[in-house]
Amino acid sequence: MKKIAIMSLVASSVLMAGGYKIPETSTNAVALGAANVAHNQNNADAAYYNPAKMVFMSDENHIEADLMYIKLKEVDYTGTYYGRGPYSLASESENFYIPTLHYVSPKLGDSNARVGLSITAPGGLSKRWTTQPAQGVAQEFTLKIVELNPTVAFELSENLGMAVGFRIVKSSGVVQATGLHPTLGVYSQDMNGDSVDVGYNLALAYQPTDELEVGLTYRSKIDLVIDGDANLYSSAFNLLGNFSASVQVPLPASLDAAVAYTFPSKTTVEFVFERTFWSAYKELNFEYNNAFAEALFGAPRAKNWTDATTYRIGLTQELDNMTLMAGLVIDNSPVPDGSLGYELPDTNTVAYSIGARYAINEKVDVALAGLYSKHDNRNVYNTALNGEFSGGDVIIVSAGLGYKF
Repeated sequence: MKKIAIMSLVASSVLMAGGYKIPETSTNAVALGAANVAHNQNNADAAYYNPAKMVFMSDENHIEADLMYIKLKEVDYTGTYYGRGPYSLASESENFYIPTLHYVSPKLGDSNARVGLSITAPGGLSKRWTTQPAQGVAQEFTLKIVELNPTVAFELSENLGMAVGFRIVKSSGVVQATGLHPTLGVYSQDMNGDSVDVGYNLALAYQPTDELEVGLTYRSKIDLVIDGDANLYSSAFNLLGNFSASVQVPLPASLDAAVAYTFPSKTTVEFVFERTFWSAYKELNFEYNNAFAEALFGAPRAKNWTDATTYRIGLTQELDNMTLMAGLVIDNSPVPDGSLGYELPDTNTVAYSIGARYAINEKVDVALAGLYSKHDNRNVYNTALNGEFSGGDVIIVSAGLGYKF
């Protein structure tokens, strides 16, 4: 029997490198499509994207606050569900406002060591379906993820820096589903859960010449241990109650390798190769504190995701008091047809971005950027679905304020 209780919550919790990731956690990152790993214009978001770059920044405090608006357009599905239909369904569109903060310290004492801190929302968001049969799987799931990422950077030589940091991830979410199942009868779920988990990140920054920059970052796998309470109901089995539930799933490791070159015109081109090791996500296996609930809702569900590759290209043009930026992102979905469902109608995407940063004076700058992510249509044929997903495009607008002191 298919698992239908807290599946959607945990699935969305680990989608930060798949369909629900938010790699753009600063205004520069929105403008460049997150192609800001090797090259940084002396901005505080280096603390997140490549903290090893902090050793090359000016010797002062750098702080940046950003506010992002994210719009998820509705997803359309046309096809059958377990042989029934055909259906023509549409999810709800979603709107979010997400603040982020980045900080880089001046030199620590006589050394060139620096500390950095980023507070970001690297994934999550929401998906809601208000019509059956999608409502029976993902009537609503809403996920909030906040990451606290303290880092420290060391100068190994005048052109080489390294950094280490901790990733402290706090996730919380709500999932609801209501429907009719041939085995369970009328069923409903109303679940909330949360988790605090820890990982690490490593970074290198190498500048062999003034024109050439190389960056390498690694974010470790984090095992998310989600604990929650689920209100479950099944008319066929006379089940009604609140049960504790838990599951452990991997937030996979990711590796970014980047190279940037600056031409005499002060034009910088950066290429980023990003690999997310989603093959660690093989199944969802829930445990309930009640044997009856475990028997009805606890069957493992295969995922078998594959490692995913993302390509990012960023273009930066330095002017007197302004920096112009643009980006292109080609992102491949890690979700195979066999795991694709209403809770994650994921597809390959292509994103286009543009933005600018203006220096008001030597201490204060402001920035504005926008990104549009176009989702491919995707045909799917598995045990549950035989049809096509379309739509689901994403719009991001970000404004930022930077200050040095």
